[in-house]
Order: sequence, then C-alpha cells, then structure tokens
Amino acid sequence: MTQAVTITSAQYPITEHADFASWQRHTEKWVADAAIRGANLLLFPEYGAMELVSIFNAEIRADIRRQIQELDALKDDFCKTFEMLARKYGVIIVAPSIPVIEHARNLNRAFVFSPTGMAGYQDKFFMTRFENEHWGIESAPRQLTVFEADWGKFGIQICYDVEFPIGARKLSDAGANLILAPSCTETIRGATRVHVGARSRALENQCYTVVSQTVGEALWSPAVDVNYGYAACYTTPDKNMPEEGIIGTMPAQQEGWLMQNLDFALIEEVRADGHVFNFKDQSRVTLEMKDAAISVVHTKL
Repeated sequence: MTQAVTITSAQYPITEHADFASWQRHTEKWVADAAIRGANLLLFPEYGAMELVSIFNAEIRADIRRQIQELDALKDDFCKTFEMLARKYGVIIVAPSIPVIEHARNLNRAFVFSPTGMAGYQDKFFMTRFENEHWGIESAPRQLTVFEADWGKFGIQICYDVEFPIGARKLSDAGANLILAPSCTETIRGATRVHVGARSRALENQCYTVVSQTVGEALWSPAVDVNYGYAACYTTPDKNMPEEGIIGTMPAQQEGWLMQNLDFALIEEVRADGHVFNFKDQSRVTLEMKDAAISVVHTKL
C-alpha cells in the first residue's frame, strides 16, 4: 500500500453562470486541470456551491433563506455531477460544501466522491454568527466520518469547526492522519482564524492539515459577496518536517490550485519517535461536547 498522495487545494472564486450546464462545464475544467497535473485528491472550499445561486432569478438571489430550499432541490444533480467527474478522472473529490435540508434542518454539507461513486459526507458542527443568526444554517448531528483511502485516512473539519480541537482530535484518534478544512471567509481576520486553527490541529495531532478557501467578489450574492482566503498545507514542526510546519501556501486571492505531495510515512515516524509526543500525550486530555456525544464512522473509498 502506498503511503503518499498528491493533493490539490482550491483557491476558488464564486463565479456567475447562465445555467446549470454552464456550471457543470466550469466545474469540469477545474477537476480536469487538477487531474491532468497528477492530483489524487481534490479539495474545494466551503460554500463554493453558492455560485449555483447565480442561475436563479433576482428574487431568489436576494433571499438567502429561500436559496437553501432551491439549492437543496439541486442537490441530486449536484452530486451526480461530481460523481461523474470523480469516475471520469479517477480522483477523490471533496466537493464545495452546499446547504442541504435534512429532517427539517438546514445543514452545511461537504460531499465526498471517489472513482467508485459517492462515498459519504461531513456536516459542519459549529456555526458562525452569520450562519446561525441570519442565514438559518444549523449545527449538524454529532457524527464524524473517517474516509479510508489506499494511501491513508482523512477527515473533514469545515471552516469554523477547525478552530476547535475536539473534531480533529476524535478523527485522529480514529486513525486519520490528514484533516481537510474547506473554508469561506470574507476578511483577513476570518481567514487567519481558520489558518491558525489548522496549524494548531496539525501540531496537536502530529498530522497534515489542508485549507481551501473562497476568493474574490461575488457582489450579486448576499451570502458570499466578499471572499478573502488562500490555500495552504500544514504539518507539525518536527523532525523531517518543515521547521515552521508550513509545507506550502499560495498568494492570497489568486484563483487556482495549490498542489502538494504528502508522505504519511513521515507522520507515522513523528508520532512514534518525534521530538515531542503531542499526539500520544493528548490521550491524557479529555474532550467532549456538553450537548451530545460525538460518534465516528469509517468509510472506505
């Protein structure tokens, strides 16, 4: 079994589209570009799917709560598109997160697709004030998924979630050595919080973390009108790893893919014989949610 993967993380602009077919062509161009360059796993950002709102009429564009219903109605076609692309290009795709409605609750969901079909999804636990107070997006049921590929295991912590240690800790305890953080922020402060969180999770769990963020302006969208961000890949600053724990970043606000090759044998070595034992010593610390226990499931890709 190989222990290496080539991952691409998107600095993704929210773009307008004339219709669903136009969005499909745009999306395929992004996937094809990463696949041609040798990517095995593609990470899109949080709320990148909000560009689909551009195909709706002006009334829906202006109503952020109604947009949830309309996007949920497109969910099946959205998933079929990414399922087709994952099969066609032979890659794993963490699709841009999309609002969905499940059991009368509005959730922020990142679907995951492999060359064999849809593998599963991860919902967001912690809501920002905008999501909670204005948009009506709610905290998801407390379930985490560890996705198992032939090169390693990964989990997803959507944006604000990566600013808290509990999710990444439970994923790492369940075998994940890579935490993906799709994100959507509008300010340098917001982007910084996510990146500081991702770097902290990499340190605590002696793992890799990868951030994907939206960039640029979409002034037609009241939900994601202004976006600031950059893609990055982090790890623990330990032996055989970068001194500052920064594997790679892209200049902020430039659209495109950040591509990195990750070797999980290095993670195993650091956890077993690093300069420090952050991952091992965390077992002495108890982290739990007060409102509900968190369960972890495993899904093979």
